[in-house]
Amino acid sequence: MKILIKSIILSAAIGLAACSPQFDWRETRSNDAPFSILMPGKAVSDTKNMQLEGIDVKMTMLAGEAGGVSFAVGSTKAVDAGNAGLIMEAMKKGMIRNVQGNADNTRITPGGDVEVRGKLRNDVPVLMVGRFLIRGPWVYQIVILGPEKTVSRDVIDTFMTSFKAN
Repeated sequence: MKILIKSIILSAAIGLAACSPQFDWRETRSNDAPFSILMPGKAVSDTKNMQLEGIDVKMTMLAGEAGGVSFAVGSTKAVDAGNAGLIMEAMKKGMIRNVQGNADNTRITPGGDVEVRGKLRNDVPVLMVGRFLIRGPWVYQIVILGPEKTVSRDVIDTFMTSFKAN
C-alpha cells in the first residue's frame, strides 16, 4: 500500500505543480467506486491488487496534492461483506504505521477521525488525518497528510465533509 500511495502522490505533485490556486476545490467522482469528494485540484487514480489482513482486495486510490498537502481516497469492494470490518481496520493500521503512529501520537477526534502527529521516513514531522468508513460492501479511507503547520482545520473540514458515498 505504501508504494501505491507514494506513486499516486508523486504523480499528483508533478501534475499539479503548474496549477495556480493553492486549493482549487472541485468535485471529483471515482470511476471505480460509488463516491464523490472535493479535491483541491486535478486528481489521479491508480488501482492495485493487494492483501489486507490476508484478504485479497482490489484497492483504488484517488489522490491529489496542493500546498504541500496530500489528499487521497482509497476504496475497495469487499467480496464477502463479512470481511469489510477487517479490511477497514487493516487500512487504518497501515496508514497509522506509514507515519510512525503509536499510542502517544495518535488520537481519535470527537467526530471519529484518526489524527496522527507522526513522521515520514525522512523524519519530517507530519499530521495525518484519516476517516475510515464502510458503506454497504464498500470500504473507504479518506486521508490528508502534510506538514502539521500546513494542514489547517478549514482544509480538513472541507475535504472530509465533502465525501459522499453514492
